[in-house]
Amino acid sequence: MAARNVLASLAHCGGAACLTLASLSAGADELNLGRELKPAELAAWDINVFPDGKGLPPGKGTVADGERVYQAACASCHGMKLEGGLGPALTGGKGSLTTNKPLKTVGSYWPYSTTLFDYIRRAMPFQAPQSLSNEDVYSVSGYILHVNGLMKADDVVDAKTLQAVQMPNRNAFYVDDRPDAKSKRCMKDCLPATAKSKTGH
Repeated sequence: MAARNVLASLAHCGGAACLTLASLSAGADELNLGRELKPAELAAWDINVFPDGKGLPPGKGTVADGERVYQAACASCHGMKLEGGLGPALTGGKGSLTTNKPLKTVGSYWPYSTTLFDYIRRAMPFQAPQSLSNEDVYSVSGYILHVNGLMKADDVVDAKTLQAVQMPNRNAFYVDDRPDAKSKRCMKDCLPATAKSKTGH
């Protein structure tokens, strides 16, 4: 309710109602319901990286630097050799996905190297997410891919080389083509005519 509407209502009220309206009037200009985000503020949250590489930032790293970043920021959870510990294993499991005990790791299961970058930058390390620089994330992504046999030890890791990595399990995923997955979103007058007649709406 706008302040002027509250003040107009005060002329026609009585008792407790007047007190309520008066308090609303006093705080009407102090509601502080928010404001539009500035581009620089939004940029800090707009960090999505998609499977096709869209959203990968400028910068580059190396596999060698990635090993140093990994040992400093990742090994305490994922193991010195990516074998897992407090966190899941990041290597191994090749050929296990069709067995009774599949081991889903970056090397055996992950479909895109670009989304590996996205996940690390967004959520890792667990105790300090988004604390790594883009160069650190490129480097540690390259190191993890290297341990899984997907990048060379002397590779430079950037948007171009990361997108070029062919993950072993990429083609084992499929599009969910069940009919319910294709339903169009409806926001108004969604019930069929027969359903409306039964409900009276």
